[in-house]
Amino acid sequence: MSLPPGFLDELRARLSIGQVVGRKVIWDQRKSNQAKGDLWAPCPFHQEKTASFHVDDRKGFYYCFGCHAKGDAISFVKETENVGFMEAVEILAGEAGMAMPARDPKAKEKADRRTQLAEVMEQAVRHYRLQLKTGTAGAARDYLAGRGLAEAALDRWEVGFAPDARQGLYRHLRDKGVAEDLIVDAGLAAKPDGGGDPYDRFRGRIVFPIRDARGRAIGLGGRAMDPNARAKYLNSPETELFDKGRSLYNHGPAREAAGKGQPLIVAEGYMDVIALAEAGFEAAVAPLGTAITEDQLGLLWRIAPEPVVALDGDQAGLRAAMRLIDLALPLLAPDKTLRFVLLPEGQDPDDLLRAKGAGAMERLVTEARPLLSLLWQRETEGRVLDSPERRAALDASLRRALGRIADRSVRDHYGAEIKRLRAELFAPPPRAQPGKGWGRSAPPARPAASTRASALALGAESEDLLREAVILAVLVRHSALVAEFEPELERMEVSTPEAEAVRAALLRSGGAPPEKIAEMTGAAPLEKLLATRHVAIQPGVRSRDGEAARLCLAEEFAKLTARRGARAEIEDAVRDFDDTADENLTWRVTQAAEAMDRAGRAASADRAEYDTGANGARLRRDEKSAFEALLKEIGIDGTAGE
Repeated sequence: MSLPPGFLDELRARLSIGQVVGRKVIWDQRKSNQAKGDLWAPCPFHQEKTASFHVDDRKGFYYCFGCHAKGDAISFVKETENVGFMEAVEILAGEAGMAMPARDPKAKEKADRRTQLAEVMEQAVRHYRLQLKTGTAGAARDYLAGRGLAEAALDRWEVGFAPDARQGLYRHLRDKGVAEDLIVDAGLAAKPDGGGDPYDRFRGRIVFPIRDARGRAIGLGGRAMDPNARAKYLNSPETELFDKGRSLYNHGPAREAAGKGQPLIVAEGYMDVIALAEAGFEAAVAPLGTAITEDQLGLLWRIAPEPVVALDGDQAGLRAAMRLIDLALPLLAPDKTLRFVLLPEGQDPDDLLRAKGAGAMERLVTEARPLLSLLWQRETEGRVLDSPERRAALDASLRRALGRIADRSVRDHYGAEIKRLRAELFAPPPRAQPGKGWGRSAPPARPAASTRASALALGAESEDLLREAVILAVLVRHSALVAEFEPELERMEVSTPEAEAVRAALLRSGGAPPEKIAEMTGAAPLEKLLATRHVAIQPGVRSRDGEAARLCLAEEFAKLTARRGARAEIEDAVRDFDDTADENLTWRVTQAAEAMDRAGRAASADRAEYDTGANGARLRRDEKSAFEALLKEIGIDGTAGE
């Protein structure tokens, strides 16, 4: 059976030989550099202990320096699976999601024709290059010189010129004996609707050859010299050689440069790619004047795991970035993502390089924003989030975006980061400090009177902070109990630097008195830890009874552990709702919520009368002075918490 032209090229483009070979070998992590596609392992074809089998994932080949076995993904499957060529192709096509073509008796004929078309394209490239040196191309040469391209650069990029003549290239190729149908089928000329001889597609344009990953000329791109032209840029039409949505400008050289460690930069046009490469950013490509397609995205990830997309600094560039985010979300994986460079307003990479040099571009590439950053910007920018309904709408939008990420691990990490960003977005603004202005160190704004005692003001995290503080305060007061509760104290996760300082001092001290703990930590950590009256009024803190303190510690440790375990179960179950929202998950969430509720209940209701403190906390009237007394005993000014 013969395969249609281009099928094997497409198969190799879609496959990662590293993944194919990785099923049969164990990579030597010390010798391999997976980010660059440079992989080493003991050879699967002969017995050895050292890693002499090399896979170049960028170029798609393997070679063993011991037994000299070499080949591509197809030959590897043939040798390791003991199958024939077509069976190997079928196996790999299934992995790549490609349907095997039906038997085509004319496959060889089509392959020969593709070869002929490629030869015609090469003749066109040479013709246009010669035309750039003629008198009619003076304006084009001036334009290119103004863009900073010297003659050597024009030769490297094979830039040409198509004079504004109806049949300049067509007549040239016909005089060389090229058949009319080959010229038309290569996309170099078009037949008039009314009949007659074909006319050139490219007229009055600077011409850029488009080559595939193997270096064959498959199409042309042309920039109009006439500012009033209907299309500023024009590409070859779809042909047997050229598929615009599956091609990248400068694909082959960029792949080679990326394999040497250069960042892969995706620009918008030919001139941007040329300017980047001439400035030293040789791993630069462009999607041929269209929005990046899924196939092109796959090609980019074959070259590098984190392409940097450099878009023009205008609204169109930002819209293109947002469209690309939507395309990429379902395809993200641990080794497949994007980063974005948004250039200054009104500039493209070529403008920036000519204005500020390669250093400015390098800084932007180094500081490129991750995909999540732009996703968050898109979902929040311009929104007024001043009501529960509007915040709920934001949450729904974010959930929809996260739900599109197929990879579970990536989705979980995106969810965690969005949760952090959301917490920052809805955090109360910092309060100004006299003489210090505004800053992160300012205490959070006090809740409104109507919400001071509500769950919004004292959430789950706040309750955990109080329990941590109670445990540490009891152990400071009753240091003899440190040895008994040392395992629980070591396992306890604390939420603030002050609590960690006190916890560490208790573990190091081995039961030292409060004065020694204060000396080890300094006054500030203890003062901040005990600044909440909820802590001071606890029986285990204010009582000298060691048994009461022991019971208090046992209860607080148990509650803290139970609440954190229940919350972790709820968070894990909620994450699973994205994929499998069934009765089992509902039951898990209900049970975990009930466990958290039980963990937070007191053993018996306290019917004492309460006042409301300055910070919104409820205080027992018969214990209002306990906090100040405790601080005084430890040696800290009792007014510190006011």
